[in-house]
Amino acid sequence: MRSSRYAPIKRFGDVILSALALVLTGPLQLTLACLLAATQGRPVLFRQPRPGLAEEEFVLVKFRTMRDPVYEHEPDALRITRIGRILRETSLDELPSFYNVLVGNMSIVGPRPLLPEYLPLYTNDQRRRHDVRPGITGFAQLAGRNAVPWTRRMELDVEYVERMSAFLDASIAVRTLYLVIRRRGVSEPGHATSSRFDEGPRTHG
Repeated sequence: MRSSRYAPIKRFGDVILSALALVLTGPLQLTLACLLAATQGRPVLFRQPRPGLAEEEFVLVKFRTMRDPVYEHEPDALRITRIGRILRETSLDELPSFYNVLVGNMSIVGPRPLLPEYLPLYTNDQRRRHDVRPGITGFAQLAGRNAVPWTRRMELDVEYVERMSAFLDASIAVRTLYLVIRRRGVSEPGHATSSRFDEGPRTHG
């Protein structure tokens, strides 16, 4: 199978590129960490369990962009800080995730890692998104990031699993950079970030 032959090459590239990214962005990440600590307090990093390859759980690391809730079920729109909104729009909040790539939890390109509670809601076909390592960016990000409906995001994740290749990864990475510069699809219409996967009816198979 072509994708299985490409997997070790992909992993080698992930190690080299993530290590390089961490070194080059180190001063910027340190500056952002100090700024976050000064403006919204500690911790500056957001850590959350996410299912990865073969649905094995790992801890995703990003810059924290929201303050702690003042009351239960406080909406995200009220919790996102001013600097947090800027980090999200520019995707700078994702920089610490290169550590996840370096240690093997993630890949630079692949289906985005979602919440563990979504796992029982997937159809059999949608579960195939866990046949590969989750990524910092992927097909869904090209289609519009959080602005893409969940059903379409899942279709694109499975399509990536089926088509995974070096050329496709390079294409997704370059095109994602363009979207980040344009700040497209940062949030879903009507939401500060994105709706939950469990909002609305689901068909299981």
